Amino acid sequence: MTVTHVKLVSVPVSDQDRARDFYVDLLDFDLIFDNPMGPGGRWIQVAPKGADTALTLVTWFPTMAPGSLKGLVLETDDLDADVARLRERGVVFADDGIIQTAPWGRYVTFDDPDGNGIVLQSTRV
Repeated sequence: MTVTHVKLVSVPVSDQDRARDFYVDLLDFDLIFDNPMGPGGRWIQVAPKGADTALTLVTWFPTMAPGSLKGLVLETDDLDADVARLRERGVVFADDGIIQTAPWGRYVTFDDPDGNGIVLQSTRV
């Protein structure tokens, strides 16, 4: 195989505007595209700054219910500062935002507005 990297991950949402605002305004992702797509549809693509992999905020897959994505893992260089910043912005964390420690690093979990599960982690090197 000649696969070089993961380009896109589809995140099922019910309201593309609300999801775009969450990923761009709260998580500081870049808005790559927000373009019309077919009758009444939109292609919204966001990504962490400088990332190769982007997220598409999708509403058109009947087999992907909003909130059904679990385990989207985001890596950070400063977990403590990011948790504090996100808490100030109103993000509600599981376990009251207590940072968990594992043999591989530290992490917290939270959901986007539709209930898609996100892990914010700092991997121990």
